[in-house]
Amino acid sequence: MTATANTTALLARLQAAGMVLQVPDGLAPAQLVLVQADDWGRLALEARALGWRWVALWAQELDFAEADTDAEGAVLQVNACFELGGAYLLARTSVPRAHPLLASHTPVYPGADRPERHTHDLLGVVFTDHPDKRRWTRHQAWAKSDHPLRRDFPVAGQPLELTPPDCHYNFLQAQGSGVYEIPVGPVHAGIIEPGHFRFQAVGETVLRLEEHLAYTHKGIEKIAEGRDAAGLARLAGRVSGDSTVAHAWAACLAMERAAALAVPERALWLRALLCERERVANHAGDMGAMLNDIGFAFGAMQFSRLREAWQRVSNEVFGHRFMMDVIVPGGLRLDMEALWLPILRDEAQAMRRQVLKLMAIINNLPSVEDRVRGAGILKADDARALGCVGYVGRASGLDFDVRRDAPHAPYQGLSVKVPLHHYGDVNARARVRLEEMAASFDLIEALLDDLPGGPVLTPWQNPTPGAEGLGLVEGWRGEIVTYVRFGPEGRVARFFPRDPSWTTWPALELLIHDNIVPDFPVCNKSVNGSYSGVDL
Repeated sequence: MTATANTTALLARLQAAGMVLQVPDGLAPAQLVLVQADDWGRLALEARALGWRWVALWAQELDFAEADTDAEGAVLQVNACFELGGAYLLARTSVPRAHPLLASHTPVYPGADRPERHTHDLLGVVFTDHPDKRRWTRHQAWAKSDHPLRRDFPVAGQPLELTPPDCHYNFLQAQGSGVYEIPVGPVHAGIIEPGHFRFQAVGETVLRLEEHLAYTHKGIEKIAEGRDAAGLARLAGRVSGDSTVAHAWAACLAMERAAALAVPERALWLRALLCERERVANHAGDMGAMLNDIGFAFGAMQFSRLREAWQRVSNEVFGHRFMMDVIVPGGLRLDMEALWLPILRDEAQAMRRQVLKLMAIINNLPSVEDRVRGAGILKADDARALGCVGYVGRASGLDFDVRRDAPHAPYQGLSVKVPLHHYGDVNARARVRLEEMAASFDLIEALLDDLPGGPVLTPWQNPTPGAEGLGLVEGWRGEIVTYVRFGPEGRVARFFPRDPSWTTWPALELLIHDNIVPDFPVCNKSVNGSYSGVDL
């Protein structure tokens, strides 16, 4: 079915189920639909019955005039995004701030678990039948009755002289003869961001893993409020540093749609070039890290060398190793000089050859194969239930890529190869990464060959108050979904960036079952969720 047919079928099914719907214009490329709060739980049931993927959830506080509702006083507007075959549906409802009760989607879509807890912590929406009532985002930084994303909560919060230790999180207790617990983190021996992992094991076999994250909560959503468009783009580029290009692009895409601003064609092509370079750099780095975690130092050093050389060129061309702050509202902060065209093309071809030589060596090593084949298997049903995207989803047979299935400029005019594997193990996730690198080399060469001329920036124009936009970008970890709503004078009223790590962190808890504890590092790195991007 086409994207339009998928959306039409879902709307017809919802109406046939007796739901009262309003279908206003706006928020392209998603179809916006307004539903009654009492129908929120049924919405999830009907969407799942037709195979729609649960994508994201966010909420915002509005007064009754802004929310276009008959409720008195402030309301909390809740949004849930679904996808099927490249079609996106954005369902929206409102609940009164005084009694913000709403049915949970978690019993239907397990991937909704942490996003709903995040929304409860920050805005106070109570999901009545949610199976897990523990805090997720707040830890001990705020009182139980405080909700930092509400308008009356100060940006700086109400900090205590000493924040209480977060030592009372109710992990599932180890039980049974011979079962013991291994606490890991939140501070790690490696140079990574903080996250706590609680293992239950018998001998070396992992029976259960439970994560506790959100230690890197930076208040991104709160400090976005009141910024201008340029300031929001800079903030978006810091949601997760290794995805600075993709997050900045998604935020600018959302803002430009809200402002009905046309971006120069050359800027769109260069944005794609930046995004593909970011994809190659991170996949190369992670390949080296995975090989390091199984003790293969030669492979680790070689991939690290390739990544370093690649990023040094990015610094020379775009002024920053990670290409941070190059994408701005309306286009790009700087243009690329013509002298770099043959250099970047030769660089992509040379790196392709070196990666192929490395893999010819690595694929002939039984010691490598023994550590990655059959390790960390994520079953297709589990990946689908969690809504996994990117290389994690594609390694388990979930065939989706924004660039191909819901394309925006310039990808709709390019051939995007999307690798797909079905074993769902560490090896499959590594293979997807390598094949994605090869596909990115193809895209980079195509972008350089047909790069249009012209300007790279359109002057920004403030959108009208209440204007909103949605940005969808295939980052190197997978689909990024960004929502922006503007207030008066072109200032941001709401910013929500959904990093793909929201879907892949829960997958790590499942794929580690029945593996040995020493295989956790390579299983973890094969997923490589962002601690920062997920814990907004």
